[in-house]
Amino acid sequence: MTTTPPVTLDDVRDAAARLKGVAHRTPVLRSRTLDALAGAEIFLKCENFQRVGAFKFRGAYNAASRLTPEQLSRGVAAYSSGNHAQAVALAARELGTTAVIVMPEDAPPSKRAATAGYGAEIVTYDRYTEDRVAIGEALAAERGLALIPPYEHPHVMAGQGTAALELLEEVGELDALLTPVGGGGLMAGSATAAKGLHPGIRTVGVEPEAGDDTKRSLAAGRRVSIPVPRTIADGQALHTPGELTFSVNTRLLDEVVLVTDDEIRDAMRFAFERLKIVVEPSGATPLAALLTGRAGALPPRVGVVISGGNIDAGRFAELCGGATP
Repeated sequence: MTTTPPVTLDDVRDAAARLKGVAHRTPVLRSRTLDALAGAEIFLKCENFQRVGAFKFRGAYNAASRLTPEQLSRGVAAYSSGNHAQAVALAARELGTTAVIVMPEDAPPSKRAATAGYGAEIVTYDRYTEDRVAIGEALAAERGLALIPPYEHPHVMAGQGTAALELLEEVGELDALLTPVGGGGLMAGSATAAKGLHPGIRTVGVEPEAGDDTKRSLAAGRRVSIPVPRTIADGQALHTPGELTFSVNTRLLDEVVLVTDDEIRDAMRFAFERLKIVVEPSGATPLAALLTGRAGALPPRVGVVISGGNIDAGRFAELCGGATP
């Protein structure tokens, strides 16, 4: 018996049509220096230039825009460490509704301020002792809000996949695609688009060493939970992959590689000094995998999704200060 996947290439294409004129079509950057260091042609899809500064707007808007007028009249809810929070808040504002966002107490101040700036109400929790999913679901039920999770939703995954779809439309066939892996929505959507267009493409996810839940889960053949990781890559500080996203990634994700926090810092510094772009820690993990060789011997043409650039100046200076390696 064939099980229908939660997201398909047609879903990603449909999301792209819905996002046209709403989300930015982000630039693809090249660097001869990076090519030489990586030993391949590297194409960087820069979602740090997306609305709200991260790819998350794609999935949030795609999901929110499909709500009924009655649902929109009551408002939406979400839980997030920061980028999805901002994305849902902005999507709600664009669609003329309100948003309530559950955020960890230690969320980056810049992400919290931006979420509030888009008009959302923020409810905080302790990420190390409380369950954000339970809090978000209870809040949504109590207030009658439509809950838009950060990755466990077919429309969210489809929206995220439009980043890879745009990349492949612009640069043509690629031999490999690297993306960060947190809850798995970006990877699931990207892999769906990439493998749907070019079945032979190799998909590589990158996680922080402290947060290797997807790598462990793929090795075990089932979802594995780890303690909530303590890593500078706050967008990837998750303890278990999503159920829906893992069902996609277990089929379409070829490999997961790990990078350390120090390697992430070096990649952020490289992006700033050599590429002239600001990348947040989670967005820098695929670049770190390239610069350290942890992604292994690369094929000729490699795409990389730089997932976001939301980091305030003080935190960026704290992480990237010091001499160039």
